[in-house]
Amino acid sequence: MKDENREDYGITSVKSERASIKCLNIIGTIEGHNLADNTAKTTKYEHVLPELVSIEEDEKTDGLLVLLNTVGGDVEAGLAIAEMISGMSKPKVSLVLGGGHSIGVPLAVSADISFIARSATMTVHPMRTSGVIIGVSQTFQYMMRMQDRIVDFIDRHSKIDFESYKKLMLATDEIANDVGTVLFGEKAVECGLIDRVGTLSEALGALYALIDERKIDKNDKK
Repeated sequence: MKDENREDYGITSVKSERASIKCLNIIGTIEGHNLADNTAKTTKYEHVLPELVSIEEDEKTDGLLVLLNTVGGDVEAGLAIAEMISGMSKPKVSLVLGGGHSIGVPLAVSADISFIARSATMTVHPMRTSGVIIGVSQTFQYMMRMQDRIVDFIDRHSKIDFESYKKLMLATDEIANDVGTVLFGEKAVECGLIDRVGTLSEALGALYALIDERKIDKNDKK
């Protein structure tokens, strides 16, 4: 991987005796169709999506490690990245470091196994929008359908169910002057949102184990 790819796209290659993996960093704001403030750290979906295709098709890459420290951002862009990761056939593991807030939640659960650092947090809240909106019932219905798409994705890719997640999303006693819930590392695991509390070494260990299982399955089919 070229140095400029690491700097611009947050993707790097790691080779060891056990396997060759790619590491994807999802940091700052998830940038979608509109540009974020030029002072903000961003993850651009137009960079990430083709790189995920490249990782999936690269025979030399055995798995993917996703590192998350994001405040959220563009809902459709974040969900698109999450769908791409979940649809990859290669083993993938995610690790939430610092924060995996808002649309960062489906990104975290899109992997085969999700980890969260003990000190990390995840904020669950209803879908929000910015800018000018048309104050009609159709706008509200669209936002509710979009929100249900997000919750459905989380329901399908984690151990928390649809209704339990919505309760966390609409809680009124967790965040001052806002609606939602802040989950610290162990709480995110207890409610079924994230699979395990862990560190980088544990996330890598889980990824290598998945890669070994896949290699055994391939050999058995031959």
